[in-house]
Amino acid sequence: MRASIRPLLLAGLLLSFGSRVTPAQPSTVILVRHAERAASPPSDPVLTDAGIQRAWDLTATLRGARVTVVVATQFQRTQLTAKPLADSLGIVPIVIRAGGPTAVHVDSVAATVRRQPAGSVVLVVGHSNTIPAIVGALGGPKLPDLCDTQYSQLFILEYPATEGSPRFIRARYGAADAPDSDACTRGMRQ
Repeated sequence: MRASIRPLLLAGLLLSFGSRVTPAQPSTVILVRHAERAASPPSDPVLTDAGIQRAWDLTATLRGARVTVVVATQFQRTQLTAKPLADSLGIVPIVIRAGGPTAVHVDSVAATVRRQPAGSVVLVVGHSNTIPAIVGALGGPKLPDLCDTQYSQLFILEYPATEGSPRFIRARYGAADAPDSDACTRGMRQ
């Protein structure tokens, strides 16, 4: 399927979620890893040209998704990935510091997401080792960490109107990842 068609299908799918609302949590959580990062500065790299394009692709993909909250870390790569969408919607991202124990960060993000009003659509921009853990902490499946070359994955948790587990959807957006980009996760399963 062409990349230009996928955003329309994904936006339509996300819009269909808006009619179901859970009283104690947002109705939809969308999670992505930051876009492609540069090699420098090593402590807090910015995005490459491909990463900047992916940030704009994320904006195009989620344009009709009714995102109401954006959560990111303090690092430039997550901030810059979220910026085009947040700016277009007039949203100031909620920054949750990363860099300490991963479990503490994951718990903080999950708690922030759960505090959002019913009907919210929350975008979480994180890292290769935090996004899978946040999916799990929010009731989704246990996933392996993302490989260093995986940037196109988009995870969606849709919460039912009544009690129960969220519906989990894995999609892709923007340019395809490099061939064999999932080699590290295949190696972990062996």
